[in-house]
Amino acid sequence: MIVKWIELKNFRNYKFIHLDFDSQTNIFYGDNGQGKTNLLEAVYFGGTSKSYKGSKDKEMIRFGKSDCHMILQLEKNSAEYRIDLHIKNNKPKGIAINGIPIRKASELYGTVYMVFFSPEDLNMIKEGPSVRRRFVNQELGMLDKIYLNHLIQYNRVINQRNMLLKEIVFRPDMEDTLSVWDEQLVRYGRELIKARKTYVKKLNDLAAPIHSQLTDGKESLEIYYEPNVEEENLEESLKQNRQRDLKFKMTCAGPHRDDLNFVIDGVDIRKFGSQGQQRTTALSLKLAEIKMVKEVMHDTPVLLLDDVLSELDSHRQNCLLGSIHDVQTLITCTGLDEFVQNRFHIDKIFYVKSGQIEEKNSEEMRKE
Repeated sequence: MIVKWIELKNFRNYKFIHLDFDSQTNIFYGDNGQGKTNLLEAVYFGGTSKSYKGSKDKEMIRFGKSDCHMILQLEKNSAEYRIDLHIKNNKPKGIAINGIPIRKASELYGTVYMVFFSPEDLNMIKEGPSVRRRFVNQELGMLDKIYLNHLIQYNRVINQRNMLLKEIVFRPDMEDTLSVWDEQLVRYGRELIKARKTYVKKLNDLAAPIHSQLTDGKESLEIYYEPNVEEENLEESLKQNRQRDLKFKMTCAGPHRDDLNFVIDGVDIRKFGSQGQQRTTALSLKLAEIKMVKEVMHDTPVLLLDDVLSELDSHRQNCLLGSIHDVQTLITCTGLDEFVQNRFHIDKIFYVKSGQIEEKNSEEMRKE
């Protein structure tokens, strides 16, 4: 799968741009704060209807404007797909695929496969459980529409149940209605736990040999799924935690509190790993994501690298660049030195400055 071109109007700091991408490597360079990350966010947003950074829809709109519009043109298995997104202030976004409006944004998933890699991802291992759950939800939701639907329903139930827990303080008679939400929470929660178990096992199988290669065979990585509660115990756990939930006015048990554990040679690197070990593990996860899409979906994802190379040493840079030769890649950076030094093939080069993007002659740039 490749992104052929994108068109943006009033998106972030872009007034209007139309860009044609190469099917292989596209480099966007320039000083910080010029709009490079905004461009990658636009591509990711166009394919998923979500901001990778978790920003709200209205934050996508250019300052002082009331709406923004984007078009993403894709090619997948020799078929063409055009995705139109229109965002208005304080209104639901409009999405159309090949001119046909879709009712739910989740219908986009399965059309586009994207892997986004930012400097923040390198800190995923040492951050809190919510960051790692978000990683699992994003990637598994992209690969499995059924999982995505269960996740949406589960989050809806959790929100409704938590609202009810707060309301019971003022209306104790409503406690009896908790069982309605408990039943749904167990139903969808069990499905999430089962899917995550399968996914993490597959992720471990793919990431472990990659990590071994990155460390020249010196380290052995194991990834474990840590469910907050096992699927067969979820119903009983809700009953046991009922009084605690009422006291804290929130749901204290369930897959919304799951985590991942990363172990190198018997050591939990979330707590005791060096920065190098944590970053190498994060890189292994991202490279495993690419392999996962290839094996599960029999397709290649679009890889978005947001100024990651400057955060990696030369060995990890070479491993990353050597792993993406058959994947369409959009890379942001402040300069081209890393690519020149590694003799990395570049197909298109773009210079970004103040919300304007200028395509450069790649041959001339390599000679400079």
